[in-house]
Formats: sequence, structure tokens, C-alpha cells
Amino acid sequence: MSKERIRQLRQLMKKHKIDAYLIPGTDPHQSEYVPALWQRRAWISGFDGSAGDLVVTADQAGLWTDSRYFLQAEEQLKDSGIKLYKIGRPETPSLIGFLKTTLPKGAALGLDPQLHTEAEVEEMRLEFKAKGIEVKFIEENLVDLLWSDRPDVPLDPVMIWDEKYAGESAQSKLERIRQKMSEEGVQAHILSELDAIAWTFNIRSKDVQYNPVVISYAVITAEKAFLFIHPKKLNRKVKKELKKLAKLYDYDEFGKRLPKIIEKKSTVWLDKGTISAWIVYLLEKKKCDFIFKESPVTLFKAIKNETELAGYFTCHIRDGVAMVRFLRWLEQSVPQGGVSEMSAADKLEALRAEQDLFQGLSFESISAYNDHGAIVHYTSSAATDVELKAPGIYLIDSGGQYLDGTTDITRTIALGEPSAEQKDRFTRVLKGHLDLAMCSFPRGTQGIQLDTIARKPLWDIGLNYGHGTGHGVGAFLNVHEGPQGISYYRGIGVPLEVGMICSNEPGYYKKNAYGMRIENLINVVKDEEKSDEEFEFYKFETATLCPIDRNLIDTSLLSEDEIHYLNAYHKRVYEILSVYLTREEREWLAEATREV
Repeated sequence: MSKERIRQLRQLMKKHKIDAYLIPGTDPHQSEYVPALWQRRAWISGFDGSAGDLVVTADQAGLWTDSRYFLQAEEQLKDSGIKLYKIGRPETPSLIGFLKTTLPKGAALGLDPQLHTEAEVEEMRLEFKAKGIEVKFIEENLVDLLWSDRPDVPLDPVMIWDEKYAGESAQSKLERIRQKMSEEGVQAHILSELDAIAWTFNIRSKDVQYNPVVISYAVITAEKAFLFIHPKKLNRKVKKELKKLAKLYDYDEFGKRLPKIIEKKSTVWLDKGTISAWIVYLLEKKKCDFIFKESPVTLFKAIKNETELAGYFTCHIRDGVAMVRFLRWLEQSVPQGGVSEMSAADKLEALRAEQDLFQGLSFESISAYNDHGAIVHYTSSAATDVELKAPGIYLIDSGGQYLDGTTDITRTIALGEPSAEQKDRFTRVLKGHLDLAMCSFPRGTQGIQLDTIARKPLWDIGLNYGHGTGHGVGAFLNVHEGPQGISYYRGIGVPLEVGMICSNEPGYYKKNAYGMRIENLINVVKDEEKSDEEFEFYKFETATLCPIDRNLIDTSLLSEDEIHYLNAYHKRVYEILSVYLTREEREWLAEATREV
């Protein structure tokens, strides 16, 4: 299938006189998770991971993705004629480096300018200049011309996210943005990231699976705001509320109306890392001046207010109840037979759905048994689904969207008796997890500095994991949120601040054998005990409430501080969750949280 689609694409490339065509895995809003109608790279290549870019030349095709998806991509690209390029490996050229080497002097690279940021296009032009390679904008997406049964635009209704959950009105948020605009001396600010728009206007929908965002654009000026949304998504009540904040237009009119909204020679604030080259191209005709700087919304959104943090803790209680019931069910049901990766994930979703304010999953659950667990972002399907049996290692990474917050949790479970090696590896992952949770750090510390803490127990015996240790998390919004992160590649240069939420998820993966990960969500608070007049210190609070499998722990590898912290955590899990459980469930939880 992929070979034929690429063959047809090459015919269109000849027609447009280009030597290569670039198909990213994102959309016009630089989304990580992409609505079905924009999943072009997945449609033409067969690889459906959330990260990956495809390049097609006259005689080659290559896909670049990161370590989370190496095993998945190898499987899905079989017999496609597409070569896998593993980002981060010493032998792997960068995508731009590949094009510089492969394309002849004076060649043309075609791309859809809506799918690439201004920063990306600027870098390409700079890199290609010496060889005279042209970056050619093709506004009519070539994949769309081939994709005859392409899904329609989602028309799920837009809802107003109540201020009792948001903690701040949309009008207040617009005033804060305008204050920053005034400080920068700009007349307009354009938002294209869907979560930024959802946050600003306190709106939510289901346009992107798992992420409650609305396909939209927004323009904010000193006096007005303009919001571009498909009109069929707005009922009378929502439209009335939004008209108090902004002038409403059809999403499809954005390209036509933007140059009319922006006054000639005005100064426009654009986030070069998120705004598409297409938007810059539209405004260049107006001879605007640009300030390229990260949107103020990015940091506003990342630092949660007291209401958002209260919701974050409360939704984790309900999520913890669902997880406890799931783990108890798993322990009782696996020995009876008939439990598979897919049925286990379905069971957990059903238990979450019983909880108040549940709105759906926050991402597709990773329900992985034994060797499947070594595929970091494994997705079980009818073709890969297997039964859970003892002995074995089962990994479940899942999360929920609730009206008051977003959850993301991973637990690794020993089915039967684990091996000595498995206990050693799990305990080292646990050590890293606990050491990060316990750490205190001075204000101004970046996540890249803390990432090492979680890895050291594995590094001590020459092991590592390829993914970051932590990502930011939204408030009933995207489960992956910037700018912060605890990682060697995510959130670099961004200090952690009070109110930020991150995941804490070190792991270990043995190819063709098993995978292990422990994930809790943590938030940054001031460390009153260690702060003084010279240095202000921060630490983490943990919101996730769920036992960690004691059967996988080798206590001889843990320090006294680590044992004390784990026991205190388990005591807290029991004290908070037990009041919501039946007598039988409390008895199970008491055993699961017994001191080590």
C-alpha cells in the first residue's frame, strides 16, 4: 500500500518540479497528537507514532523518528520501501543533513508551508543556501490530492470550561496577554497552537483524540480579539459567551482575513517555534514588523493557579480509586485466564468512566506484556494482542481527562514470581524515581539538570533509557505540555517554577524481553525548610495515588531515605484512598501498601 502511494506521490512531485517532498507528522497547529484528517504521514507511510517526519525523493524514502518508536517503526515500515532513520544514533544523519547530501545542486524541496514552523523553514534555507537548494512552498498539499477517503473536519461541539475549574476568566487571561504585548510594543499577537487557544478562551472540545482542544486560530490586538472556529461547532449559548471576548469567523477564512485584520506596517508578535511559515508569508505582504519570541501564553498556561492545582489533586484521588480497583481486578483475574492486553486496557477505561467528571482518556493506553513492554510507545491491536500470564512483566501506562484535571500514570506489575534480574532493574528504576521525587533544588534549576538524578542508578551498571524522565502536563488539556520538562532534550533552558506540573517516569527496556516504567505526576512547590535569604529552594509534591508493586522490589538496593520515602508514600496512598473503597478493596490496598 505505501509503495503505491509513494509512487503516485512521485508523479505529483514531477508535475510540481520538485526533487523531494517533506511530510511531517504534525498539522497546521504543530500538534503532537493530530486529528484524523491531518494524519498524512501515517496514511502514506503506515507508521502512526506521534513523532516522525517522512522525506520522499525520486528514488529514496526515509522516515526519521526517536527512540520511543524505533521498534514500532521497524515493524510498521516493513516492505514499504521506506528506510528508518533512528534519531540520536551516531550513524544517523539529520533530516536536513540527508537532504543536503542527497539532493543535487540547485534542486527544489517541496513542502506545505502550513505544516512547518518559521524556525524550521529558516533553518532549512540557511543550511541549503551554499548548495543552492530551493525551499519551495506548495500550498496544495500533495498527500491530500491522493487521499480520496480523507476524514472530514471534526464537528464536535465546543464547551466553555467553567471558571470554577479554570480559576481565571478568559477576559482576565486576555488582559494579561495584552499587558505583555504592551511591554513588547506590539499591536497584534497570533496564536496557532490549539492548547494555547483553548487555555486563553477557556474552551474545550474533542477535535483531537485524547486532547480536549478546538481546531482554531486566534488573533489578539490591543483592543480586540478574533477567533476562527468552524461555526457548526458553536451552539447559541457558547457563541454568545465567545462574542463577549472576540469577533468570530469561520476557521476556513483565516488565510483570507488575517491580512485584513493586521494593519499595514504594524508590529506582530509571533512565536517562531510554533507559528507556521504560511502565516509569516501571509503577513510579509503587509510589510509588517515581527517580534519573534515565545508566546506569553506558554508560561501562563504552564504555571497552574490555585484552582487548577486543587483540581489536579482532586482528580488524582478519583483516578487513584480507579487504578486500585484495576490492580486488584488484575491480580484476581489473570490466574483465571482470558485477560489480554486489550481487555485489561478496556477494563481500566471502564473503571475510570465510573468516576465523577471523567471526560475520556488522556492518551491511548499502553498496555504491554513482556516483550511488548520494551516498545516504549506500544499500542496493542487485534493483530498484536496477547494474553497476560504468569510468569511475566506487565506495564500499563494510562491516564484520564477530567473536568478538573489531567492524569498520567505508569505501573509495572509482576505476574507470578519475577527473576532476580527483573527485581534488580525495577528497583534501580524505582531508586531513580524516588531520588527525583525527594530532591530539593535552587530556583532557576532546569529539568535537564534533574534528569540525571533519575538515571544514575541505571548508569551505575551501564544501563540507560532513551526517553526523557518527565514532561509537562496540562489542566484538562494536553497530557504533554511545554515549556518545562525533566529531560535531556525537552524543556531545555526553561527553569522549573512553582505551579508547574511534570511527570516523573524513569524506565528500563530489555529488547524482546520486557519493559519497566514507574510514573507519577509531580508539581513544583517552595521548599520552606531549605530556603533562606540567599537561595530560594524548590521541591516536588506527588499527586498520583497508587501502590508500586512491592513484589518487584529488592530492598537491599534501596537506601534508608528511599525506603522511608516509599513507605510514607504508600501510607499516604492508603490513608487518602481507603475512605472511597469497599472493605474488600481496603484490605487489598492495605496489603499492597504494607511497609517494605
